[in-house]
Amino acid sequence: MFQSLLYFRRACLAFAIAVIPVAAFSASIHGSISDPTGAVIPNATVELIEHNHSVTRVTADSRGQYVLQQAPAPGSRLRVSAPGFSSAEKILSAENNAHDLVLDIELSLASLSEQITVTSTGTPTPQAQLGVTVTVLNASEYQGTRDIQEGLRLIPGLQVTQTGQAGGTTSLFIRGGGNDANKLLIDGIPANDIGGGIEFANIASAAISGVEVLRGPNSALYGSDALAGVVSLTTTRGSSPLPLITYQADGGNFGTYHQEGTLGGAYRKLDYFSDYSRFDTSNSIPDDTFHNGTYSGNFGWSLSPNSSLRATVRHDRIASGQPNAIELYGIPSNAKQANEDAYFGVTWDDQTTHNWHNLARYGGIRLRSEYSEFSATGIPQYDDDGNLLDYLGAPITIHGANGYTVSGQALYQYVQSYPAAYPSSTDKDFAYAQSDYRFNPHIMGLFAFRYESERGYSSSPSSSIERGNYSYTFEVQGDIHSRLFYTLGGGLEDNGLYGFAGTPRASLAWQAAGANKNGILGGTKLRVSFGEGIKDPSVSDQTSSLYALLGSFAGGSELASQYHVSPIGPEHSRTYDGGVDQLLLNGRGRISLTLFHNEFTDGIEYIPQQGLTDLGVPNPVVTAAIYGATVNSQAYRAQGVEMEAEYQVSRDIFTRGGYTYVDATVQRSFSSDAIGPSFNPDFPTIPIGVDTPLIGARPFRIAPHTGYFQLGYRHSRLATNLRGTLVGSRDDSDFLSSDANGGLSLLLPNRNLDGAYQRLDLAASYEAKRYMTVESSMQNLLSEHYSEAFGYPALPFTFRLGLKFLFGGESWSMK
Repeated sequence: MFQSLLYFRRACLAFAIAVIPVAAFSASIHGSISDPTGAVIPNATVELIEHNHSVTRVTADSRGQYVLQQAPAPGSRLRVSAPGFSSAEKILSAENNAHDLVLDIELSLASLSEQITVTSTGTPTPQAQLGVTVTVLNASEYQGTRDIQEGLRLIPGLQVTQTGQAGGTTSLFIRGGGNDANKLLIDGIPANDIGGGIEFANIASAAISGVEVLRGPNSALYGSDALAGVVSLTTTRGSSPLPLITYQADGGNFGTYHQEGTLGGAYRKLDYFSDYSRFDTSNSIPDDTFHNGTYSGNFGWSLSPNSSLRATVRHDRIASGQPNAIELYGIPSNAKQANEDAYFGVTWDDQTTHNWHNLARYGGIRLRSEYSEFSATGIPQYDDDGNLLDYLGAPITIHGANGYTVSGQALYQYVQSYPAAYPSSTDKDFAYAQSDYRFNPHIMGLFAFRYESERGYSSSPSSSIERGNYSYTFEVQGDIHSRLFYTLGGGLEDNGLYGFAGTPRASLAWQAAGANKNGILGGTKLRVSFGEGIKDPSVSDQTSSLYALLGSFAGGSELASQYHVSPIGPEHSRTYDGGVDQLLLNGRGRISLTLFHNEFTDGIEYIPQQGLTDLGVPNPVVTAAIYGATVNSQAYRAQGVEMEAEYQVSRDIFTRGGYTYVDATVQRSFSSDAIGPSFNPDFPTIPIGVDTPLIGARPFRIAPHTGYFQLGYRHSRLATNLRGTLVGSRDDSDFLSSDANGGLSLLLPNRNLDGAYQRLDLAASYEAKRYMTVESSMQNLLSEHYSEAFGYPALPFTFRLGLKFLFGGESWSMK
């Protein structure tokens, strides 16, 4: 086998040389990368910088060796970077141009304050200068994972909830915000559905090189949907002059297998990268198969030393069984969810002058999904005359983590025609332009404009909507004596549905007197921020709104005009936070403490006629809304504290951990549950919210206590990563509003219905050969039985084991 691989490897090299010409350069730069102890640093990134623009980039091999096959221009610089180390730059003089140059570079361990982020301000900014909380994850922290949501569990303030096993609906809650309150960007392309929804279960970690997470609203910069936070994904770029091809295959229990192939490189002014991955599993419960096929492409063209054009595309095709809450019904449903999504964009980036930068981007998304029920599921129930009434679940006993227990059969499905299909569709196209100018070393201004066209429907094309939205951003950032850093800005949204909405934002960061990253107690940063966010209504929110309902029948428009009923509006948020960051041990350690207070208002909920009356809607309008309608009526607050610590123990060992406390309370609601809670006759004194939380209670599935830890080790050819997720009890509902007799005997109290859980995961890889790596991952090491959403059991212990092969790239050119 290995002899065949050797022949294949040589064939790939010959093919690459034949297809992609490599010029015979008259000079080159080569050498080794090491740390202060003399140990080599593998996989470091080496870039040749000309006129502040990277013209060539390569990756050092496993021995720390690199070769740049390009003669340096006068005044160019060599920049070397590696995770866990400070970047180093070396200026190349004119005398280096005529012959081969040997440069051995030594990198020192990085200070944790040196990371650069873009998500907060729209321009590259060191974390040390930010007054907001941003976490950056690199590719190594996704070692052994299949989904992007796995890494998000390792960030303070974030809670990930997956409904069941692989492929189950996955929600992200940031600081107590809703699961549709987070902006998602893929290479700068907004990826949210209309109304802010994101299906994190469908976003594979394949081809993702970095993740930035901003905790707090930023609608000023990103417009609608950035209500609670922003998650920004960056895809991998090609860098090797000799094409690099990788292929990975692994498999595990529960019929799990995964394959992934990549092709990447750089030729003259062009860089290219393509990735295709396919993941399949049967999961551990019946009728719950899942597969995800994802393609990702990233292609760049350097128009000039200061200008570039970049195109990105991502396409996935997903299908999953939908067994429903197996622990509540005892019988898996015969249903399937299918999705096909595409994200694409083209970005022109230009450093027009030393102080003036411009960016223009066009992009779009195409989201298609269909939920299908193929046949009735459950035990048929008949009346005395033999007529079919409905279908019941199996007899079952349900135990809540709060100590309450119920037994019986739940109503599972009503009688209807099968098969039944419920499609939905979303199309979005946008154009974005940004211009930022540095007036002097201490102040910068930014202006941005965005136009977005969105079209879509939910369940039926007859319910389609169209909107054209404009947004404008103004921002100023700077510093005073390089000690006090500030960002002031605002956004103005002109939405095609509800009109204008403003979103101010401000932050301050102060480097305390005498701040220095050296010493046991290094630099101290105090920070404070304020921001407001908005979120647009979803398709169903708009089509079920009171305004839309009145417009659907004769005389309704006159009622709307007479009683000033306006289109449904945006949801709002307001956030205050403040904290301190303390560097330790020469910048190799950091601890942070953050206090936050969030107010979420104008939440959209479906309320009945009585709720409309309680809300103050005029009686003629209430009478017209026979079945109720969606309105902006809910409000709740979420406040708490975040703590995190991280430490680069040595060049080989890195550890981090965090804890979050969230105190979230529903303050205002007019839903059916809020105005008339339900009662199980076995617990007659306990009010229960069947579909929504009660006033004064916690929002469903948001845990007051969450934590995480991570321990990474990388030495020579071995890399391991141990991760732990800790989540406390949560309020929830079993949603069983009808038993076999139409009663409420299966309802369980909401408080602490979901039990606490602890999940340990381990990933490891070993480079057996330069071209072959053995990779393994294990999830839920203790095989703990738990549910992140009540009634949907999570995966028990799972494992995957496989091989990854590399062909071409810089490691071949140096042989």
